[in-house]
Amino acid sequence: MLVDVRPLRGGAFRRLWAAGLVTGLGAQLTAVVVPLQLYGFTGSSAYVGLAGLVGFAPMAAAALWGGALADVRDRRRVLLVTTAGIGVTSLLLWAQDRAGLRSAGVLLALVAVQQALFGANAAVGRAVVPRLVPPESLTAANALQSTVVMSAGIAGPLLAGALLPVVGARTLYLADAVAVCATVWAVWRLPPLPPLGAAGRKRAGVRQIADGFRFVARRQVLLLVYLADFAALFLGLPTALFPQLAQETFRASDIGVLYAALSVGGVLAGLFSGAFTRVSRHGVAVAVSVGVWGLAVAGFGVTGSLVAAACWLALAGGALLVLGVFRRTVLQTAVPDGMRGRLQGIDTVVAAGGPRLGDLAHGMAGAAFGAGWAVTGGGLLTVAVAGVLLLRFLR
Repeated sequence: MLVDVRPLRGGAFRRLWAAGLVTGLGAQLTAVVVPLQLYGFTGSSAYVGLAGLVGFAPMAAAALWGGALADVRDRRRVLLVTTAGIGVTSLLLWAQDRAGLRSAGVLLALVAVQQALFGANAAVGRAVVPRLVPPESLTAANALQSTVVMSAGIAGPLLAGALLPVVGARTLYLADAVAVCATVWAVWRLPPLPPLGAAGRKRAGVRQIADGFRFVARRQVLLLVYLADFAALFLGLPTALFPQLAQETFRASDIGVLYAALSVGGVLAGLFSGAFTRVSRHGVAVAVSVGVWGLAVAGFGVTGSLVAAACWLALAGGALLVLGVFRRTVLQTAVPDGMRGRLQGIDTVVAAGGPRLGDLAHGMAGAAFGAGWAVTGGGLLTVAVAGVLLLRFLR
């Protein structure tokens, strides 16, 4: 029932996972400081919102290209270059602060570059994992990595909030750059991961990316998994309405509890990953996770108690972690190794695009119908999608 640690028996994955603990925490420091600096430079929240839009397009393009590159080049080398590039960008963020530029344009440009490197790095990294652990431990490996990400999402902002008044923004940027060195070392220690078969004689380009989309279109299980993830994040992710709910239903100071509850639920699910990592019906697990997520979000939308709201969100966060774990496992096992990079690139775009489009949809629905109705309605629509998916996976 407790965390499934089988993948940690392999030295390569163990080093990569342990380094992710450090690097993930450092990345959260930058994620907190950048919006604060943007607001400080401009005095406008519009620039803070613009940072998300500026970063998405480069990230999506780089994820698709990086995934294609991972299928025709040594994945260790590609991962090493993109990881080092993220660290260099953190150093440039430190340099712009030390130079006192106070330029929103420079900061947004660096955000765009860093997000592009992150997109490529994520696609390659997820394609690497199946080469490091045995197939029967792949679900557990994904659970361990997802738990690290959600743990950093809790500890990072808290640490940044405590350190920022003491050491300043530039020190946090520098700490992020230093933290990246842990993953650079872990990737350097990986064995060579060249493409299998004749893939190494190909070049990464538009044709290879298009082949990835055609491959998805021909396989219903992959389409359903992408649909499940997009539906959960587009219809059911209510974070855009947290400020409105904090003002109208709870207290303004409670907004931190709402954000943290999702991550806490995910971490708790990860700590008990042994309860689900041996499930063999991965598609059914995806559909059930989407349904639990939708039910939890709908319950959150109708509650007026902060304690109950935190419990519903924690349940939703746990379901979201399980959904992510099985989604990745399906995408890693249902395709040949020569397609894994491209499929992970597409997955990165879907996983990032769903929340951004969902924020827009929830914001408009909240303004038109009220935050509670918008949240509950999105949750119930997600449950309906989960029911359709479950019927398809059980066929």
